[in-house]
Amino acid sequence: MADSKQRPQLASFKVGVDNVIFSVDLEQHRLMVLLVRRDSEPYRDHWCLPGTLVRQEESLESAAYRILSEKIRVKNLYLEQLYTFGDVTDGIRYLSVSYFALVRLAEAELIADGVSGIAWYPLSQVPELAFQQNRILQYGHRRLCNKLEYSPVAFDVLPELFTLGELYQLYVTVLGDNFSDYSNFRTKLLKLGFLCDTGEKVSRGAGRPATLYRFDAEAFAPFKDKPLVFV
Repeated sequence: MADSKQRPQLASFKVGVDNVIFSVDLEQHRLMVLLVRRDSEPYRDHWCLPGTLVRQEESLESAAYRILSEKIRVKNLYLEQLYTFGDVTDGIRYLSVSYFALVRLAEAELIADGVSGIAWYPLSQVPELAFQQNRILQYGHRRLCNKLEYSPVAFDVLPELFTLGELYQLYVTVLGDNFSDYSNFRTKLLKLGFLCDTGEKVSRGAGRPATLYRFDAEAFAPFKDKPLVFV
């Protein structure tokens, strides 16, 4: 017997990935995000996050890495899936799987092929983005703040050797001025035992020479799967 109730039509949608790529300007103490300018409709000439539609036979992660390799050359890269967003644009339903990346600014080479513009923007100066992507950016910023509080992700953007002042300034840049005072921050991190004193010192500015440290991944290994609050 025929079904008396008509089944609702299943949604048809396109799947894309959008990458929130952060870095930190260690000299001017600014949190930066990578944006590209669209050269086609919809949202022509608007800035947006680096993104792409997923190709046939391509995994989500492969698409995320592909668009990264097309926009930026970098040695050290931290990448993880962020969140999935859904929207309708010009009558087409899109499913956007967002990824979160963190890179060292000094080592990142931008690639302008295929776009009318590509640039690092200070987070505080980001304009209204295409496809309502500011919400993705805000979500990515919250994730970055959380990662800094319980993981060693900060060392992915610092140089190999750094002072505790530089490490502290990175946290201030991302989390804001009120997250911790320097003395408590220094005491807590040194007590954890995975910052290696190199015995070297560096003079920067008018103050006394500061000790250079190195992140010791082996010493951090016992903490890897345990709840840990850095700050």
